[in-house]
Amino acid sequence: MQIPAPSLAALPGMVHAFFGRDGGVSTGIYAGLNCGLGSNDDAGAVTQNRARAMAALGLPAAALATLHQVHSTRVVTVEKDAAEIAGRRIEADALVTKAPGVALGVLTADCAPVLLADAKAGIVAAAHAGWRGAFDGVIDATVARMVQLGALPGRITAAIGPCIAQVSYEVGPEFVARFVAALPRNQRYFSTAARPGHSRFDLTAFVADRLAVVGVGRVERLAIDSYVDEARCFSYRRATHRNEPDYGRNLAAIALAPHG
Repeated sequence: MQIPAPSLAALPGMVHAFFGRDGGVSTGIYAGLNCGLGSNDDAGAVTQNRARAMAALGLPAAALATLHQVHSTRVVTVEKDAAEIAGRRIEADALVTKAPGVALGVLTADCAPVLLADAKAGIVAAAHAGWRGAFDGVIDATVARMVQLGALPGRITAAIGPCIAQVSYEVGPEFVARFVAALPRNQRYFSTAARPGHSRFDLTAFVADRLAVVGVGRVERLAIDSYVDEARCFSYRRATHRNEPDYGRNLAAIALAPHG
């Protein structure tokens, strides 16, 4: 069920996981551990899946805090517990906390989930970084919020979980033009695709470099292609290519260990 990041697993005082499809109760196109409340899966199954994920981290189901993700750069700080945002449709794409026992969760199905921690400061964060959010600055905003709470960029460890790999991510010329117009050296994130006029985008490298630019001390990439690895990952693009009506969501979560 759990796909750990060794860099985060080595840090004291916290728990985390990138959850794959294994271990859930959903069926059909959602088969496995679909944790997406925004999917059209049976709501009871999704709730049970999310509870199973929390149990794997040694936390109660109510510990999980997630957002209504909209590919933005907005960051939410959880001050005390997950109840602060439970049942609310908060549109944002990153969460930060200093509160023990709060599991910050992001949901992905090809976008990059990023879990971050400054163990010394006792601050953790989770960010949903699709191409648009990463391009607009969700990584920068997340690290900036951590720093506001007392983190130091050089002490932060970040892990990029399963997401679509460059070999699977074909984009059109207008996509490339947007990145290159913003910064000419962004051309390095693109390779030539077989289809004329198209390219392949390296989302993981782009996100990793954004983390490096803002001074994050250690960046780990799990290098799991969500599009190809059907046994472990849900994928929006794979579902689209198969003309499936919907798709499951992978959960990534991190929490400071509860006191006592």
